Amino acid sequence: MSWNPALAPGCPDEIGVDAIETLIVPRARDLGGFEVRRALPAPKRQMVGPFIFFDQMGPAEFLTGQGIDVRPHPHIGLGTVTYLYSGDLHHRDSLGTDQVIYPGALNWMVAGRGVTHSERTSSAARQGVSDLFGIQTWVALPDDHEETIPLFEHHDRTELPVIESDGVHVQLLLGNAYGERAPATLYSEAFYGDVQLQPGARFPLPDEHEDRGIYVVAGSLTIAGQCFEAGQMMVFRPGDAITVAAGEAGARLMMLGGATLGGPRYIWWNFVASSRERIEEAKRQWRAENWGAGLFDLPPGDRKEHIPLPD
Repeated sequence: MSWNPALAPGCPDEIGVDAIETLIVPRARDLGGFEVRRALPAPKRQMVGPFIFFDQMGPAEFLTGQGIDVRPHPHIGLGTVTYLYSGDLHHRDSLGTDQVIYPGALNWMVAGRGVTHSERTSSAARQGVSDLFGIQTWVALPDDHEETIPLFEHHDRTELPVIESDGVHVQLLLGNAYGERAPATLYSEAFYGDVQLQPGARFPLPDEHEDRGIYVVAGSLTIAGQCFEAGQMMVFRPGDAITVAAGEAGARLMMLGGATLGGPRYIWWNFVASSRERIEEAKRQWRAENWGAGLFDLPPGDRKEHIPLPD
């Protein structure tokens, strides 16, 4: 499929650099022997549309027998989005899901009122040297869906819309853009996509969404004559027509955004909520470890350990 943005020559330079409302340089976080770079939440920007958490995982390499082991842990009030460029992750959750995700596919887990999951490098990948590189985001749920019943969806690469034009390849992961809609169940308007640009290619952001941002995964972008390198997130002023140009080596980026929520969110550990009371109740329930009889259970295939509530 394709779209025709009808770009005029020099279009990337027709916007001012002040169209960038916020520039975010992610900070490194150590997750126990594995480093991530966290762009959201940021000191000057909690969310981009409903996206409230944005982590770049890797790139990292593991020796035989090694890998990622994120033990079972809880979530409320959000949806987790996992997307990989390389490697794999074995997802198991308290709904009974047992799913390995590979590059180009999408894992979408809606925590709603409460869910538990674990993420580990698969046993097959541990048989030799392996790697991991990807993005994980959280999407905050609107007020009327914070207590929704949890769900999990896996969408293979072949199920996700692809949009192509001159030197531009977009795989739409969530929501709607350029006349296409991704299949995952959403509760608010949003868009999220993997964009690959050939050197010099120009790319227009969708203009029908209130909040819009770009995270540069690889290569570089030029906006109003200014260069932005990998590892930076730009959040743009609402209403402006935004087109970016890839640098000499091309670029790979994630586009994200959508409608803003009705108000800010409280974040504590893995919990997101519109009220402190919801978070306090989730803390109490996880601390009680009353698996299967309270708010949380453990994944059927991963019940031997879990991450305790932080002090």
